Amino acid sequence: MTASPVLWSLDERGVATVTLNRPEVNNAYDGALISGVLAAMDDLAKKPALRVVVLRGNGRHFQAGADLKWINGVRPQSAEANEAASRATFEAVQRLNTLPIPTVALVQGGCFGGGTGVIAACDVVIAADNALFSITEVRWGLTAAIIIPQLCDAIGVRQVRRYALTGERFGAEDARRIGLVHEVVPLADLEAAGAKVVEQLLANGPGAMAETKKLALESSFGGMAVDDAAYQRLVQLHSLKRQSAEAAEGLASFAEKRAAKWSGGKG
Repeated sequence: MTASPVLWSLDERGVATVTLNRPEVNNAYDGALISGVLAAMDDLAKKPALRVVVLRGNGRHFQAGADLKWINGVRPQSAEANEAASRATFEAVQRLNTLPIPTVALVQGGCFGGGTGVIAACDVVIAADNALFSITEVRWGLTAAIIIPQLCDAIGVRQVRRYALTGERFGAEDARRIGLVHEVVPLADLEAAGAKVVEQLLANGPGAMAETKKLALESSFGGMAVDDAAYQRLVQLHSLKRQSAEAAEGLASFAEKRAAKWSGGKG
């Protein structure tokens, strides 16, 4: 029987560990992983003892962005199906963003594309010194539309304008410098560093933390300040770009291990 793409457990302190569990593809997300994250959030929301959520990735890498095989499977489907895929992806990230309890992400290895949006939506991010980051979507003729608000909150518009346009890779120390992660530790110390932060969070008043987080989000540049209509536009832009000729060429270049032949157009 195939293991679930998302695992979760809850200890006696009320600390939940949510694990992305597709190590064979570096935890790249597909429809099943997105559904698994949403299901985990639904299940945990029913637990009155829940105090903290720790998010981690199984295997060598935290999260390698979208599974491009899945993207290629969604692309030929209807506009409605593509929009539904984008909406589910947005909802998974935004559910993490607005969860009324603290969230802690532990990042090792690759954290690309949507993975950067996931950690931008978490309250505390600790990276191993081997972590590598990239907002990769433009390399494949796609856009990071649905995670741009969270990224702008985390690293600021100026840094998004560099890293989301270049698609370049950058290491853990640069990620800390620009604000995408809070702390960098040796890989062997990642779990211990996370446990230390969890203990600090457990010492605080749950209601006070929930209210503090809510106020912070309400004051943010993007994460909560974008209204429903604006988010709907982001979802539509995300899904439409996936079905564009430019995306078709970008994804083909990846599959064929060659440089993309960009037309210079905006399609």
